[in-house]
Amino acid sequence: MDLKDFFDKYRKVALGFSGGADSSFLLYEGRRLGADIKPYYVRTCFQPSFEYHDALRMAGDVEIILMDILQDEKVRRNQQDRCYYCKMHIFEAISARAHADGYTAVIDGTNASDDAEDRPGMKALENLGVLSPLRMCGLTKDEIRIRSKEAGLFTWNKPAYACLATRITAGNEIDEDTLRRIEKCEEKLMNCGFSDFRIRVDKGNASIYISRKQREKAEYERDNILRTVSAHFPLQTEEIYWR
Repeated sequence: MDLKDFFDKYRKVALGFSGGADSSFLLYEGRRLGADIKPYYVRTCFQPSFEYHDALRMAGDVEIILMDILQDEKVRRNQQDRCYYCKMHIFEAISARAHADGYTAVIDGTNASDDAEDRPGMKALENLGVLSPLRMCGLTKDEIRIRSKEAGLFTWNKPAYACLATRITAGNEIDEDTLRRIEKCEEKLMNCGFSDFRIRVDKGNASIYISRKQREKAEYERDNILRTVSAHFPLQTEEIYWR
């Protein structure tokens, strides 16, 4: 099966849209192939502002669903299965809105490189009957980036960006203040030219993880990086870790 086969079969679909490389490519291909594909973006405190603006820029006409995800104690308590409950809430909301809009099939941007065994959120998709065309068609992240570049999509080289909740060590309860401080730290580092990095928070203390590809730049700007993060969190150590 390829994407043409998929969209020949599913002509009217609702897309759980994040604005990342995968869902952006899927939206582009669905439109190119003539499907009635409608993107739905669920906005929670787990997404930084730039992801929201990227989604608007890429999709144009996108349905926004606002959600207070921390109302669910199972999400807020941040145990190992947090992602399952979060994904269930998000796609239940998308499915309900989509069905009200006349869309019976719901899809997402999971690709063939994603490890189903290591992602509790993918179990939620399975339980809800959400389809993953990129995965079904065997399209890997590398292939999606190549095709996105050929299509002229600005998302072709956008770094993978897990939600802000993943920055908080499992077992540490999640609150909005911590999420916003993490977002501010990462936004400042992004503005300094860093990419593929993470701030990790455990028991209120932060650690800094930066891609080995940017090690030389990070070592040169080490003091600035430490100042940036320590303005928002006590540092676990003054060491920078390499991803």
